[in-house]
Amino acid sequence: MKHFGYIIGLVILLSACDSSVEESESTDTELYSSINKLETELFGSTQGKIDRKKAIELIDLYSEYAASNPEDTLSPEYLYKASDISMNIRRPVQTIELFNQLLTKYPDYEKSPTVLFLKAFVYEDQMNDYDRARKYYELFIEKYPDNEFADDAEVSLKNLGKTPEELIKEFEEGGQ
Repeated sequence: MKHFGYIIGLVILLSACDSSVEESESTDTELYSSINKLETELFGSTQGKIDRKKAIELIDLYSEYAASNPEDTLSPEYLYKASDISMNIRRPVQTIELFNQLLTKYPDYEKSPTVLFLKAFVYEDQMNDYDRARKYYELFIEKYPDNEFADDAEVSLKNLGKTPEELIKEFEEGGQ
């Protein structure tokens, strides 16, 4: 299950680095430029290792931009990128806060289903809060039964809280 999470995180991290986001129409060009510069520094390297200090700095810049420019179309995208980086450097409390901001301030954001799924995942995988994970997986399935992650949410619910040893035993016994 944890391996599955790392794959999801990697896919989302790579999509978060997508440079196809259109340039902001905001007048906050200094902050926008700082974000672009730091993104290049952080993700421009082919070494694969993320500089944690720069990652935290970028999360802060994304959050600052969204707070300063709540109507800008880049704001939900920046919050999403901030949450993704936060999740991947294993800052679960901050990640949940960012997810909550996205779901509250931008309920119609196109990636809201993914955000809700990942919220459940972070509660499960990083916080070991299985009650909250269950709550959000169930909410996800209720709200988005046809989403590409619906089957993953069902599997996660079925295996919630099980140790790797328990999962292996179930698999070997054919209970999968």
